[in-house]
Amino acid sequence: MAGPLMSGEDVIELQLPEGDPAAVRAVLGRCFAPSDLLISDQPIALPHVFVSDMDSTMIAAECIDELADFAGIKPQIAAITERAMQGELDFAQALTERVALLEGLDEGAIARCLTERITAMSGARTLVATLKSKGCHTVLVTGGFHQFADPVAQELGFDRVVANRLGIHEGKLTGGLVGGITDSGVKRAVLLEEMARLGNHAVSLAMGDGANDIPMLEAATFGIAYYAKPKARAASDGWIDRGDLTSVLALFGIPRGEWVWE
Repeated sequence: MAGPLMSGEDVIELQLPEGDPAAVRAVLGRCFAPSDLLISDQPIALPHVFVSDMDSTMIAAECIDELADFAGIKPQIAAITERAMQGELDFAQALTERVALLEGLDEGAIARCLTERITAMSGARTLVATLKSKGCHTVLVTGGFHQFADPVAQELGFDRVVANRLGIHEGKLTGGLVGGITDSGVKRAVLLEEMARLGNHAVSLAMGDGANDIPMLEAATFGIAYYAKPKARAASDGWIDRGDLTSVLALFGIPRGEWVWE
């Protein structure tokens, strides 16, 4: 962990002369659960780019599960979603299977779902706005759909969106996707693309909760798991298991007086 010994209301920062960050995380995770922490073998620095998952990270829902409820098949689709997030199923195959089950659903269900089921995670707007106020470029990258991600990104203030797109014809879902699939490889590629654009010394922050997020969490300078599945949590430099999304700002040492409340 980086920096001098420092304590405050929300954060304790320690500097260790040597040691394995993963081992320290494991010990603290066992002894102080639930906890919010970030442990790295390099100094904690504000990110130049923030790349985040959407479902169950920036919003309090899995969009495809909620959309499936309008088709009366939420239990079937939610079971596949859970297995994919746990890393038990190939993401692309699981996504294709779930989308196929939505064939024939009225396009209007998307708007209803957005209005009735999709809400921002606590602290999401403040997190994005504060990072942007520090010059951070923000990207929402999701295995979900543009039909949800675009309005969510606009509401939360993200600069860029990368997502899948549901096929629609004559007002009905076709059961297919338009274009390629945004999977774990694409998420990682987006992060690396943003880092390359910013230069060799760019600092990146990635956040997610499922197995599909692991490659980007590992590729980022700092990967944080948000109330995550075990495999994603284990792949991260830190996690949020206690607070809301503003806990990330505390972990990066941004004083509350500099938070942008939205």
